[in-house]
Amino acid sequence: MSMVHLSKKDLVSILDLSKEELESILNVAEMLRTKQKNREFFVPLLGKTLAMIFTKSSTRTRVSFEIAMFQLGGAALYLNPNDMQLGRGETIADTARVLSRYVDGIMIRTYAHSDVLELGKYGTIPVINGLTDDEHPCQIIADILTIKDKKKSVKGLKVAYVGDGNNVCNSWLYAAPKADMHMAVASPAGYLPKEAVVKKAKELAAESKTQIIITESPEEAVKDADVIYTDVWASMGQEAETEKRKKVFAPYQVNSALLKHAKKDCLVMHCLPAHRGEEISAEVMDGPNSVVFDEAENRLHAQKAILAMLMAKS
Repeated sequence: MSMVHLSKKDLVSILDLSKEELESILNVAEMLRTKQKNREFFVPLLGKTLAMIFTKSSTRTRVSFEIAMFQLGGAALYLNPNDMQLGRGETIADTARVLSRYVDGIMIRTYAHSDVLELGKYGTIPVINGLTDDEHPCQIIADILTIKDKKKSVKGLKVAYVGDGNNVCNSWLYAAPKADMHMAVASPAGYLPKEAVVKKAKELAAESKTQIIITESPEEAVKDADVIYTDVWASMGQEAETEKRKKVFAPYQVNSALLKHAKKDCLVMHCLPAHRGEEISAEVMDGPNSVVFDEAENRLHAQKAILAMLMAKS
């Protein structure tokens, strides 16, 4: 079978995708998942190699991308800054030019979003954002795939994000309108998503006739929600703020009391790793509404679709 391709060379942000392309990724992910479960081999990336650059540690990102490349017929190469000249002052631009001569794609998980943009600018091969301080597009595509699995259609559903207005929240704000979903975000004052992100999300929502709500009230955000989503209160690089954040975010825990304000059959999601007893109670994480481990599995299937659609043509 021929592989559908994405129009842009790179996937740096959810904003790189049209509504139609997001839908296509979900369809390809479902197809690849079915083939894998049926033990049907489909290897559009036979002989191709993905360089994986990690300046932030990872469990799911590394394992899912490495397995994805293997299952698609290719190979993945793990690189951390200590193994590379990046750690000794080689520029991102030069690294991009060199890797473009060796490999067929780059996935990077790092702090500065500008690093990924620069890799894409100077590299001649596809670059995939495995996470930056600004966005986490692969995670959100896997999330929407999970919601689609459980609810059959995502159109018109309400997602409530409770917690820090971080990279995951940013990507969700961009993705929800593209998937025809409504989005409510509840964060404490001082931790709300950036105004520029909200402004762009509201522009997208106006086009798709969906709603974006930003509030400081978790109860308001989750009212009649189909999905409740949370993430750690302190992301990588914010460890010094952990104790302060625990106090500020305490009222934002996703627990049984908060779930009572949402729809009875709401899905509870977390991109993991979770700090049980902080942003989510163990009771809810292990409860009947939780789909966090299906969500984690879908990172593999969503990323396989992204890899195949970007790299099969390169």
